[in-house]
Amino acid sequence: MGSLFRSEEMALCQLFLQSEAAYACVSELGELGLVQFRDLNPDVNAFQRKFVNEVRRCDEMERKLRYLEKEIKKDGIPMLDTGESPEAPQPREMIDLEATFEKLENELREVNQNAEALKRNFLELTELKHILRKTQVFFDEEGGLNHTTESMTRALITDEVRTAGASMGPVQLGFMEKSIEREDYLPCFVAGVISREKLPAFERMLWRACRGNVFLRQAMIESPLEDPTNGDQVYKSVFIIFFQGDQLKTRVKKICEGFRATLYPCPEAPADRREMAMGVMTRIEDLNTVLGQTQDHRHRVLVAAAKNLKNWFVKVRKIKAIYHTLNLFNLDVTQKCLIAECWVPLLDIETIQLALRRGTERSGSSVPPILNRMQTFENPPTYNRTNKFTKAFQALIDAYGVASYREMNPAPYTIITFPFLFAVMFGDLGHGAIMALFGLWMIRKEKGLAAQKTDNEIWNIFFGGRYIIFLMGVFSMYTGLIYNDIFSKSLNIFGSHWHLSYNKSTVWNNNYLQLSPATSDYEGTPYPFGMDPIWQIASSNKIVFQNAYKMKISIIFGVLHMIFGVIMSWHNHTYFRNRLSLLYEFIPQLLFLVVLFFYLVLLMFIKWNRYAATNEFPMTEACAPSILITFIDMVLFKNSKAPGKDCNIYMFAGQSFFQTIFVLIALACIPVMLLGKPIKIMQARKLANEEVQPITGASDAEVGGMSNGGGSHGGGGEHHDEEEMSEIFIHQGIHTIEYVLGSVSHTASYLRLWALSLAHAQLAEVLWSMVLSLGLNKEGWLGGIFLTVVFAFWAVLTVGILVLMEGLSAFLHTLRLHWVEFQSKFYMGHGYAFQPFSFDTIIENGGAVTETE
Repeated sequence: MGSLFRSEEMALCQLFLQSEAAYACVSELGELGLVQFRDLNPDVNAFQRKFVNEVRRCDEMERKLRYLEKEIKKDGIPMLDTGESPEAPQPREMIDLEATFEKLENELREVNQNAEALKRNFLELTELKHILRKTQVFFDEEGGLNHTTESMTRALITDEVRTAGASMGPVQLGFMEKSIEREDYLPCFVAGVISREKLPAFERMLWRACRGNVFLRQAMIESPLEDPTNGDQVYKSVFIIFFQGDQLKTRVKKICEGFRATLYPCPEAPADRREMAMGVMTRIEDLNTVLGQTQDHRHRVLVAAAKNLKNWFVKVRKIKAIYHTLNLFNLDVTQKCLIAECWVPLLDIETIQLALRRGTERSGSSVPPILNRMQTFENPPTYNRTNKFTKAFQALIDAYGVASYREMNPAPYTIITFPFLFAVMFGDLGHGAIMALFGLWMIRKEKGLAAQKTDNEIWNIFFGGRYIIFLMGVFSMYTGLIYNDIFSKSLNIFGSHWHLSYNKSTVWNNNYLQLSPATSDYEGTPYPFGMDPIWQIASSNKIVFQNAYKMKISIIFGVLHMIFGVIMSWHNHTYFRNRLSLLYEFIPQLLFLVVLFFYLVLLMFIKWNRYAATNEFPMTEACAPSILITFIDMVLFKNSKAPGKDCNIYMFAGQSFFQTIFVLIALACIPVMLLGKPIKIMQARKLANEEVQPITGASDAEVGGMSNGGGSHGGGGEHHDEEEMSEIFIHQGIHTIEYVLGSVSHTASYLRLWALSLAHAQLAEVLWSMVLSLGLNKEGWLGGIFLTVVFAFWAVLTVGILVLMEGLSAFLHTLRLHWVEFQSKFYMGHGYAFQPFSFDTIIENGGAVTETE
């Protein structure tokens, strides 16, 4: 089989590169993305490797670029992204890049520091401007400084101190009254600005620390001020504090310092204040001019950097990835040649050799690189080629476990089975159309949407699975046509094959009357496609009919899906030449599944084919036996009871004999699965010990290698070289019990197809009957408005519940059916993924270099 159905054949190669050509050759291999290098220096510290200094230089350049990126994003400048990936620069170009980044960073930091200093000066001048304005208002209200201070001090005593008599004694009060009456009383004041949030606590602290011997006036600054450090908008207030004496002055200044309040000089004379205010306004105008010029220069620097930032990031990350990869190589004894080991796809060896030649020509080296294939017993990595369509389906398989090397890949079959089983549960033409249109929109716009890189994880999941969503929607539309279900209603495309032959009003008004298919009410021919639309209005037996139909098709699809999984194991056993597993696992497993559960499926088709309402007795529908009861009696070796008088017990001649044979075959398969393979391994080991060891002195491991059933090299083969026989018996017993019991439980598990389909249909019907039908029953222009509102509500519930939530539920159940019921029959998933050195992958991951073995 081709690589579509199995992983690529891999080869372990040894690569010899001349030191001068190593950089260019690795660069070409990174562009190609088909080589996974192994670390030949696992015991060497990362800081002791040959190219650690170059990696550090790249880290420093990345840091500078991230700083530039942060500043560009802060200013909202768009970064040019052409989508092109420049080639990795030559090593000598690193010096030019470092110089460019160093110059840009220093220039930008200097501009930022100057701008911050200017903003700080601007903030101080702005605060001083507000202080001069507000304090002038304070002084003008009291009519002069002397009168103001005297009145304020008396107000302090009469209004504040007297109301706080518990904290001030009569001696202190009397002292302050005498002080006010002294002619040489010279009060002091300080003015400043404080954050509005800290003002209440600031007032309380002043009151308590100064024992009420201060007077505080404050006024809010209406417009917010910009913090020069972080650019935040801060609301502040102007305050002025009157006090007496140097001791209180020291205490007030310490409190202001503790609350990060900024104090400014404020002249006492009105003329001085006016003169200072005029000087402040002049300086503010000058600062505005200088700030504007500084911001323009900064913007020009960032705009110029934004044009090349994406390309610079790509170049630096490529250089760093190359040197990181070169650190995985070994130096030969002459220190002139680098030696590497790598896994490569066998079909791409010629392409890799061409890339190595291009790298050698670019470097100007005259010594060609050497790529030798090595013999190894190591398990190669698993590499499944994917494209944008198959990538999402392969991701679903790899989420369960990476396939063992050369094991059958379920992804190609999952492309069909996954959306189909999803559609069985989600079958609705309307809901499927919504999903398909959403997927189609993402597919049509995928280039533009892919360019808009976002960190929204939910959107990235939707976009990555756009082809899965589209196929699930298309398949749901198909099953919706089969169910004849669109938003819980039916399409009357071909008309109905049922007709009323008697009074219509009697039938419509009686919910318990049913039309008989044995009469002329039914045309007697199957409906051309899907279900007859008449079932949509059948109130008494609609659920009964749909339950029986969907339950049976769920079992049919489930059994066929499991049989297909067992057949897939045959391809694995034959490819790896695992004769023991083929004889003692595949054959009994397939027989067990076929004679029990595929026979159950055959009974369904026999019953559908042989029994009908129009048949003559005893093949009428009244004599049709229950398949479930028949299957239970078959396993218990019991004779089934006839469903009615004079009815046949069996559906066909010889049914009892065949059922007995089938059960006996199934029971015989169990000991074969349980003991066949371990006994054969034990016999082979015993024979090998008798014949080989006396002659050659072979070790136990060598002897065990002769008894592994002929398994070829590869991760999918089963090797029991060093396993004890007791462990082999235990493992085989576990696998046998798991398969036998799992066959029953897995068959029942497929009934979730029926259960979710029924739940989805009922939810759709509830939304129609309890929401949208309310709007459809209203008439007139008010009814039109009401219908618009109800339709919007119904549409939101339909998309939110029936499409998104029900779709997610059906998706998870489908995923479980593939992982547990299908893949458990053949898929080991014990491999490890092929992680090639690829620039595209590294850049997509933001420069993170994947560690390889």
